[in-house]
Amino acid sequence: MYKILANTIFLGKDIHFLSDCHSSNDIALQLVREKRAKEGTIVICANQIKGKGQRGNSWESESGKNLTFSLILQPDFLDVTEQFYLNMAISVAVRRVLSDYLPDIQVKWPNDFVIRGFGKIGGILIENSLGYKSWEYAIVGIGLNINQQAFSTAGATSLRLMTGSSFDLEELFRLIITQIEQVYIRLKQAAFALIKKEYLSYLYLWEEWETFETRSGLLKGKISGLDPLGRLELRLENNELQSFDFKEIRFPRI
Repeated sequence: MYKILANTIFLGKDIHFLSDCHSSNDIALQLVREKRAKEGTIVICANQIKGKGQRGNSWESESGKNLTFSLILQPDFLDVTEQFYLNMAISVAVRRVLSDYLPDIQVKWPNDFVIRGFGKIGGILIENSLGYKSWEYAIVGIGLNINQQAFSTAGATSLRLMTGSSFDLEELFRLIITQIEQVYIRLKQAAFALIKKEYLSYLYLWEEWETFETRSGLLKGKISGLDPLGRLELRLENNELQSFDFKEIRFPRI
């Protein structure tokens, strides 16, 4: 299962498949610390017991129904201030594949995949190790709800629930990894503007007036862009522009 990929240059040439694990990100981190990994190493887990989500949340996944895996990358060609470009590149690549089946899929900043009115279908969690001037490595955890049909948490959906079809996990995995490699290479070629433009074009609530929860209270505004550090920019009703880090703002329910 999950054979070495033949149609990629470096991603998926070293695949560690586990039937059960607590977190594929934790296993990937262990491989890095033990110097048993290289750029492009992938850890994939059929049954992830304690998958991680954003804000310290857990990620629910039924065994053998979804895609839960982690990539090990070394994006040392990026400055430490350019970290969010990696988030955007991975989000763009995954969305490209999923949009072949769900054209209405959007990216909710910073890196969740959602269907308006139905909920979240997947997400990305990137854990970085930074050196003095550059990244030592990035562990890119990806969780996608594919064939699961029942969820104990509200606001979750899957590819199968949205389309009525079941999917070959290995085939989807191959398509996603191939697309990630292609966009990652474009990132290496400094295609920052193109990647950011595509990311923003599918951003959930882009240029829509909405009420957001912030540390200073409720704010009505519309997402107008991202600042150089990847923070979300809101244009308020008085035309003031404010930037927010991930833990400083909450979106309304999808």
